Amino acid sequence: MIINSLLDTDLYKFTMMQVVLHHFPAAEVEYRFRCRTPGVELAPYVDEIRAEITHLCALRFTASELSYLRRMRFIKSDFVDFLALFHLNEKCISVTPSRERAGEIEIVITGPWLHTILFEIPVLAIVNEVYFRNTQREPDYREGRERLEGKMALLGASPEYADCKIADYGTRRRFSQQWHEEVLLTLKARLGSQLAGSSNVLYAMRHDLTPLGTMAHEYLQACQGLGPRLRDSQIFGLEMWAKEYRGDLGIALSDVYGMKAFLNDFDMYFCKLFDGARHDSGDPFEWGERLLKHYEDNRCDPRTKIMVFSDALDIPKVLQLYERFRGRCRLAFGVGTNLTNDLGYQPLQVVIKMVRCNGQPVAKLSDSPGKNMCDDKAYLAYLRQVFEIPSE
Repeated sequence: MIINSLLDTDLYKFTMMQVVLHHFPAAEVEYRFRCRTPGVELAPYVDEIRAEITHLCALRFTASELSYLRRMRFIKSDFVDFLALFHLNEKCISVTPSRERAGEIEIVITGPWLHTILFEIPVLAIVNEVYFRNTQREPDYREGRERLEGKMALLGASPEYADCKIADYGTRRRFSQQWHEEVLLTLKARLGSQLAGSSNVLYAMRHDLTPLGTMAHEYLQACQGLGPRLRDSQIFGLEMWAKEYRGDLGIALSDVYGMKAFLNDFDMYFCKLFDGARHDSGDPFEWGERLLKHYEDNRCDPRTKIMVFSDALDIPKVLQLYERFRGRCRLAFGVGTNLTNDLGYQPLQVVIKMVRCNGQPVAKLSDSPGKNMCDDKAYLAYLRQVFEIPSE
């Protein structure tokens, strides 16, 4: 089976889940799947995907996995005790052929946020691997290895890149579990300290890597349905995060409402409180310049702050960003699909996004319009008005 451990997911799922346990245990949510790659038919594989999800829902955390989580400085003991009792409930997820779009599938996840938050990453990994094992029955691993060699050669091409570090963010869209682990082991052996770590908790534990991650879009989206009023939902989300982690895990996500709205809310208090911010949509060079100026305007030394880049990165873009911003701030780069699904085949652009929280729509309005996902046009219009976001 594809997923054989509940740790085979991204760290930020656990960091968000802990906040949910302590502050929003009664929240009810809905997630929906979308494949952004045109012409991909997933409907023939519905039964295989369901079988994999049945196996996923039978998994439990092992004693060694719980012990590993307990050793993390920001994970609290009551949360680990909860995970010891946790399992995913198959009744909360449905996988069906689409009635409206021939060949496509619909995946809907509904239920308590606390009990559904761990579905997203393994389900996406399942969809990817089921698709590729059916369409590429003899994978060209030789091509993948040659491409990986080229990436490592670029990172080591010049002594001035010695401090340029990358991290693996590729669980959700990996070609396969086997290839993901091979890529990580190769990077660890060849890059040494230039491999900063992995977002995948299982591989971080198994191969003595640093697990990386803080928050995802769903957290700030859910705050639209949980906070005191919509206009303050981003501020509310950041404050609740700070309340839970007391200065730890201090990387804020900047693109749930676009950079302008983020900077409006990310005032001097947050500038000084958080360690940095993560870019995940829009022009990364423009984003970086705006953030550095914002720190200066708010009397923060940008050189003490971290800028995390994670939007569709490949190694050439990593190096371009490194050259632009090195010495001006601290830098981190999360590379996903380009590391774990680059064997010469077109990767799937698949996502699972939260679309409702406590019965009301929630949405993301990023600086890359293609990443937006909401089925309620009236709510999107209202959200744009509240956050003063121009129409597309």
